[in-house]
Formats: sequence, C-alpha cells, structure tokens
Amino acid sequence: MSISQEPKLSCIVVDDEPMALNLIESYVQKTPFLDLKGKCSSAIQALKILNTEQIDLIFLDIQMPDLTGIELSKTLSKTTRVIFTTAFDSYALQGYKVDALDYLLKPFNYTEFLLAANKALSWFKLVSTATDTTTTPPKKYLFVKSEYKQVKLELDDILYFEGLKDYIKIYLASQSKPVLTLKSLKALEQELPSNFMRIHRSFIISLDKIDEIERSQVIISGKRITVSEGYKEAFQNYISDNSIQS
Repeated sequence: MSISQEPKLSCIVVDDEPMALNLIESYVQKTPFLDLKGKCSSAIQALKILNTEQIDLIFLDIQMPDLTGIELSKTLSKTTRVIFTTAFDSYALQGYKVDALDYLLKPFNYTEFLLAANKALSWFKLVSTATDTTTTPPKKYLFVKSEYKQVKLELDDILYFEGLKDYIKIYLASQSKPVLTLKSLKALEQELPSNFMRIHRSFIISLDKIDEIERSQVIISGKRITVSEGYKEAFQNYISDNSIQS
C-alpha cells in the first residue's frame, strides 16, 4: 500500500458462509479506503489470489474446511494483515497469537466493521511512515515453518524456490533434500532481498547461484529452469546490467 492523500488498502474477504461473505463484501464496498480484490468461499481460493495479487488486508473467517483461517494466516507475508471474522469467541486468543489486527465476532454491524478497518488503516500508515524514515540492515536469513517447527535458513545457502500449489520447496546448496513449507510463492517473494528474482510462475531463483544461462533457461547446480515469457524482460535487463559489453 502506498500512502497518499487518498490511501487505499487492497483486501479480500474469505468466508465459507455465503450470507456472511456477501454482507462483508457490502461493508467493504461502502468503505472508501478499501479496494476489494476478491471474495473467496475457502482459504484455498484465497491462496490463489494471494499468489497473484499484492493484498494488504484479509477479512478472514476462522472455521473453514480443508484449511482454517488460523492456518492460512500463518502462511502470509508480514505485509499482509488479518482481521478475523467468526461466530466463535473461543478463537479470540488464537487470533491474537498470530498477530491479527482485530477480531470481529459475528453478527457484527457496519460500525463495528468500520472501527476494525480504521485500525488497519492506522497500522499501515504507521508502517509506511516508519519505512520512509528508517533503514533496515540487509536480511541474512529466513525462518520458515517446516514439519511443525521453525527452520532458520541462511539466504546465501538457498539455490531456488519451487512453488507447488499451496507449498514451496526450498533447495539448498548445503543439502540434497529440499525444505518443504506451507506458503504462497507470492507472499515469499515480498520477503526476499533483491538478489532473488522470480523467473517463472513456479520458480524464484538466487541470482548469485546461477552457473550458466542457455537460451531461455538458467542452470543452477545442474537444474535447468525456464525463464517464462512474463518474466523474460526483467531477467534480460538484469543480465544486461551485469554483463561485460564487447
């Protein structure tokens, strides 16, 4: 989100109850600073949008089949925030444990919805101001959840990421077996430094680990990865900027 005179938060609504989904959609549409990017009847549908769109805010039901709202929230990047919407107050503690911005207990009215949305707007404004006035040191490692534990991965050890539906395989120079984590490739992309580049819908590579480039493929540790059409221009610009001109 960029803060300007008329800031907008891109958002999606996720709820498996059609009436609740439509009601929250109507609340979003009457709120000037919210920009609705989609409504989803499951967390799985939401992952597809999160893979292709930059989403600031999710109005997220908790109790859903296949993948719960709590589980989905744990896969999000730090730039995407959550307001939980649920009929069960027993989930409130879990909601705050995953750092939700707010928790709306159904049935809630537009006034309650607007208070929560304004809280989100204030948070994004605060973060934007802090980003403009401070600098952060380069990131050297990444924590990912794998097999019920948080695994610390050195960024310099990562060769490339491969997206597989709702999961990501992380290939490392130091081991033959990839690390598997539940996360969207789009969310991960926002957390990585500039020496990582997405070159395919399913691949993000470490530019430092490229061994060779052959036609429309990069070769990293013996693995050939195709640079797809949508990412070709950005990749070619990078190669041109880092080539010795003859």
